[in-house]
Amino acid sequence: MNKSNKIHFEVSERKVLLRIFDIVFVLAALYFVGNILNLEYLAASVIYSYYAIALAIYINTIGTVFEMYDLQVASNQFQVLRSSILTASTTVLFYLLTPIFSAELPSNRFEILLFYFTVLFALVLWRTIYVKFLASNRFVQNVLLVCDREQVEELTLALENSDPHYRIVAYVDSCKGNNDEFEYHYIQHIHIDDLVSFVRKNKLVEIVVASQNAEDITADLYLQLLHLLESGMTIREYTQVYEDKTQRIPLQFITRDFYKFFPFNRSNNNKLYLLNVRIMETIISIIGLLFGVLLIPFIALGNALGNRGKLFYTQERVGKNGEIFQILKFRTMRNNAEKEGAVFSSPNDNRITPFGKFMRKTRIDEFPQFVNILKGEMAVIGPRPERPFFVKEIAENHAFLRNATRNKTRTYGMGTSQLFLW
Repeated sequence: MNKSNKIHFEVSERKVLLRIFDIVFVLAALYFVGNILNLEYLAASVIYSYYAIALAIYINTIGTVFEMYDLQVASNQFQVLRSSILTASTTVLFYLLTPIFSAELPSNRFEILLFYFTVLFALVLWRTIYVKFLASNRFVQNVLLVCDREQVEELTLALENSDPHYRIVAYVDSCKGNNDEFEYHYIQHIHIDDLVSFVRKNKLVEIVVASQNAEDITADLYLQLLHLLESGMTIREYTQVYEDKTQRIPLQFITRDFYKFFPFNRSNNNKLYLLNVRIMETIISIIGLLFGVLLIPFIALGNALGNRGKLFYTQERVGKNGEIFQILKFRTMRNNAEKEGAVFSSPNDNRITPFGKFMRKTRIDEFPQFVNILKGEMAVIGPRPERPFFVKEIAENHAFLRNATRNKTRTYGMGTSQLFLW
């Protein structure tokens, strides 16, 4: 089997590369410019390790806020330029305003301006290299999908939206007796008899099988897949690929075997284990609250300018054993945000204030929840505590989806595990 000789990077590998080389390019540029032009402020920001570490943390943290490590953004030249300008501007501002963690401000203010443009140029240069080379078609992973014809569009979009370099180029219809031709955009329909020759000709990376029922895999298709497997082709099940890419499980694939995803190896009745968890949560909560107290003056100022309302808000949530508790958070939405009724928040929700968007992206609005953890109403790690209204709605939808899986309904995702502070 002649598999593709292309170099491939997984989602996690690409994000690590982006983070590392953001720092490498910025520090190298500052060191080079600082030494060439004899600018002490620029050189000192690299030579002294604690300054360099602070700058690196700022770049990665603020870059996350402005979606520098979203692969869809990182692969688009225009969006990269926008995110780089925002990241460089905010990073330099934070670096200048935290003299404890940064070099002493220079007497020549021109150095500050040069410092900013050096950081910006380094980020733009590296991200341009990434877009032109690492995000180009030479690194695309071509994949074949085995699924029902009706599922092609939704399964393809779910995978490609999570990783723009993971491309479904063809599919094999696993539905028995369905001889209709159907192609979705560039995705070809491959007959079972042509499967092996197509894989060899196109040098695919792997085959993804998305059939929910074993009965859907015909004897002919099974023999073809077995032959490819013996020849060295990677064949993976759809839920495994989907979870690797998105850290979620496609809900329609959880039917009677949903128990496979339960952590049966974990003993939640072990008293010593529970005591250890409680001690760790208490320590983490105290540290988190102390850090949150230090941020309150800045949050209060931002709230006064951008949110114009109460600093905190409480909301009913469903906790362990279905008990209702009042969750505490910094307010991120405008006043009377739900005067028309409770609705889920969305990425472009106009109820969220500009400063509220910043707090949500940095998770700063979650810090007051450490109070709930200290009270024993929440845990640091566990399923997300949702509002009673939505819990009832999700339960009803889940029951509907479970009954509709036989009709191949749309795919929905849910996290296998989420931080409460999410």
